[in-house]
Amino acid sequence: MALITKIREKSGIAAAAIAISLVLFLIGSDIFQGKSSLFGSSSQEVGQIAGQSIMVQDFQKKVEEATANYTAQTGKGPSEQEATMIRDQVWNQYVLDIAYKKEFDALGIQVSEEELIDMVQGNNIHPSVRQQFTNPQTGQFDKTFVVQFLKNLKTMPAQQQQAWANFEKSLAQDRVRSKYENLMRLTNYVTQSEAKKEYQTQNAKYNARFVFVPFFSLPDTAIKVEESQLQAYLEKHKGQYKGVNSRSIQYVTFPVIPNKQDTADFYSQIKKLAKDLAVAPNDSAFAMLNSDVRTPYLLPYSEIPQDVKAQLNTFQVGGIYGPFKNGLTYSIYKYGGVKKDSLFTVRASHILIAPANKSDSAKAQAKTRAEGILAQIKGGASFETLAQMNGMDGTAQNGGDLGYFKNNGSMAKGFEKAIFGFAGSGLMPGVVETEFGFHIVKITDPKSNTAYKLAAINKSIAPSQATMDRVYTQADAFATANGSLSAFEVALKKDKSLIMMRADRLTENASAINNLANAREIVRWAFDDNTAVGDGSKKVFEQDNQYIIAYVTGKTDKDQVKVEDFRTELTAAVRNEIKGEKISQKLSGIKGSLEQIAQKYGAGALIENVSDITLSTGMLNTAGPDLVALGRISGLKDGKRSPVFVGDNGVFIVEKTGGIPAADLADYSTYKNQLQMMGVQRTSFYINEAIKDAAKIVDKRYKFY
Repeated sequence: MALITKIREKSGIAAAAIAISLVLFLIGSDIFQGKSSLFGSSSQEVGQIAGQSIMVQDFQKKVEEATANYTAQTGKGPSEQEATMIRDQVWNQYVLDIAYKKEFDALGIQVSEEELIDMVQGNNIHPSVRQQFTNPQTGQFDKTFVVQFLKNLKTMPAQQQQAWANFEKSLAQDRVRSKYENLMRLTNYVTQSEAKKEYQTQNAKYNARFVFVPFFSLPDTAIKVEESQLQAYLEKHKGQYKGVNSRSIQYVTFPVIPNKQDTADFYSQIKKLAKDLAVAPNDSAFAMLNSDVRTPYLLPYSEIPQDVKAQLNTFQVGGIYGPFKNGLTYSIYKYGGVKKDSLFTVRASHILIAPANKSDSAKAQAKTRAEGILAQIKGGASFETLAQMNGMDGTAQNGGDLGYFKNNGSMAKGFEKAIFGFAGSGLMPGVVETEFGFHIVKITDPKSNTAYKLAAINKSIAPSQATMDRVYTQADAFATANGSLSAFEVALKKDKSLIMMRADRLTENASAINNLANAREIVRWAFDDNTAVGDGSKKVFEQDNQYIIAYVTGKTDKDQVKVEDFRTELTAAVRNEIKGEKISQKLSGIKGSLEQIAQKYGAGALIENVSDITLSTGMLNTAGPDLVALGRISGLKDGKRSPVFVGDNGVFIVEKTGGIPAADLADYSTYKNQLQMMGVQRTSFYINEAIKDAAKIVDKRYKFY
């Protein structure tokens, strides 16, 4: 299961891609509802994989099937983010069917009929089958459900039979991929020499003193960088500057804000709803029907908003309270009293001290350490501070806070029993032992099984249609009058109330622009073949109660890398090269001790010492983790001085003052295993990248979605 999970994580093919759905409904998509951006395109090709064209009609059909599959499983249609995920799954399935299959076929890897039967109803059930055929009463996988389903399969509608065939195909593909990756992992081999080198990298220690003149000691303004130098550097280092398809834009927004009349109308609406809620025969149903954001009628104390909690003890049964404001949402409540729940809720913090291993001595050490921390807290030390310093799980950074949880088995059994057996709040007197280690626990909100009956109407204040129309007219007039980037720049100078925003190097599949979360329409416009640098959108884009007009300010092409694409990075690199030459020339002409050299060089030269540094963790004070300098230090003999050399961050003269070499070991298997494990962990990623690169994948989905 862990291997399958890793494959999916690395390849981006989500587990949902092989989840079963026995009912498929074809759904419409606005891509086939006459959008001119699609049907006006010169090509219906959504991409190429290994030379094979993927047509948008075929791709969209699979997207619709996957969307219906998702809807059948979840009972709701996908959000925009989920729809993007579904399209990614479909695309990755194409990559698997075309690019990966060539590799599988070349090696003769396949899944036999007997193996598939074993995965579905035999002794080695696939996890996806287990997930789908779970007995709702026991929560466990029940093979009889599978057998019964297969017996009835031929009597089911054709769509359900096809769904099952697709599911079995995905199981087989998953197993073939697993076999392939396991085979590739077996090719990962670490030599004795590599293991020894890794051991020395981690354990050999060096001492040194050096003159260091950082690049930043020379002001950038003193270095003139020519265009020809930038071009020459780019040509020499092409491998470091990979081209991408990107667009840079500027845009201006026209926010739609409720005016005074909108606000007055909203308050009138809230008052009327409050009166109606007071007399509603079914207050919870009335609240649900009239809320923009629905909340449960029965709420545990932990889920009640903080400002409502502050007044909760003043509430009377049948009373109307509020409005309570949260951003642009206002809430009114009708209080119906309390009800006892079958489950308790508590809030707690903990500090986990885990043993180094499962031995009795390691457990004893962990317990002693936990009891020592508990004693410090009892003596007045801060629980939160000690949690941050000592906690050994993800809660440490939050002071050990676990938030609210119920006694429903969500926590470790021993932990849950101890906490819900504790009365009141505060520090628990002893440590709690679980399979994870030893816990110091503080109850921050005592257990309670009281649920509050709160019929809540939540309404968000919004601009009226008249207000939206008025602002749209303003935005549309601006777009019409300023159809180009040059006109936009003139308008910005004239109207100081306009606020220009920018977004650089947007990629073709970007869905967000700064704080604009769902900006695909703007990105698609920027990447349209008919949109050139300097063009304005002319069209007004609408998003989140604001109207947007955008302008393309720049573009890059992955197949035509230019200096302009990396001007900032190239300028910094060339400038440092020039600085390195200037500093080196000056240092090379100075003789004497390191102190004398630094003194004669003047401002900017530093004398620094380092002790017990290693190649794997070496930090050279001001110079930081300078790999060039670390390599030079390791290669020097004790007492020897290096010539002047340029490092990553400045110019050095180094003297090696000693160190402790890594003694030879009889067995380097620990380090061999480390490297072997690292290679295994990277296998899935490297396989995926290599296959995609060999398939010369061209992804044009951004033109359609």
